[in-house]
Order: sequence, then structure tokens, then C-alpha cells
Amino acid sequence: MPTNILSKALLVATLGCISTVSAFAEVVVITHPSNSAAVDKTSIKRIFLGKSGNFADGSNATPINQATSSSTRQSFDSEILGRSSSQISAYWSKLIFTGKGTPPKEVADDSAVIALVAADPSAVGYVDSASVNDSVKSTSVK
Repeated sequence: MPTNILSKALLVATLGCISTVSAFAEVVVITHPSNSAAVDKTSIKRIFLGKSGNFADGSNATPINQATSSSTRQSFDSEILGRSSSQISAYWSKLIFTGKGTPPKEVADDSAVIALVAADPSAVGYVDSASVNDSVKSTSVK
């Protein structure tokens, strides 16, 4: 009996470690390979909060968000935007209601963000660093 309890405790501890590791995956900002604009935390924050429609060099920026249920979105919201996903939703609800803003386009996952950014030189999005491929340019923003 004690061996069975020990086995269950070990299994729970192992699963906890695995989920903790995935929760700390690095989120990177991605742009089209032809985009030469500098990307920093301040400019990304302004673009994704609708305070600017341009990159620092003045070129158009089209932000692409992931679904609110995405763990990558939750990491981006907290690490880059400095707010929880529910705070971001409330922020956009207020702007929509008052007619002062339109939230970024929302897609399901990393692969959908990569596809849109690879096809549009003005697009900017974010993905887990493990998902990045040669069709986009990535930048770690902290």
C-alpha cells in the first residue's frame, strides 16, 4: 500500500514539473522577414493596445493576437503587456463600447499567427519560440 501511494505522489510531482516547464515557454514577437523596423517592448505594447498603428520607423503595423484561451496569449499579455488576459479583455471591451478602438485580429494558435505574418509585411504577432520557422523573423522582447 505505501508503494502505491508513493507511486501516485511521484506521478503527480512529475506531471506538475512538466506543466510548469511548458508554462514558462519563451514567447517571441514575429514579423515578416522583409520588415526592418526595430521591435521593442514599448512599441509592441503600444501596437497591441491600439495606441499606435505603426512600427517605430513609421511603417504600418497590423497586430495578430492568439485566442484568449491560448497559454501563449496569457504569457504575452502578462509578460509584454503587463496585464492579465481578463484585464486586456476588459480594456478592449471599453474601447469597443465607446467606439475608440478595434482589437487586434484573433487567431487560434501559433501556426495561424505564423501563416498570417509570413503573408503580410505589416503583420506582427507572437508565438512560442519553439514554433518559429524560416518564414518569419523573431525577436525576443522582454
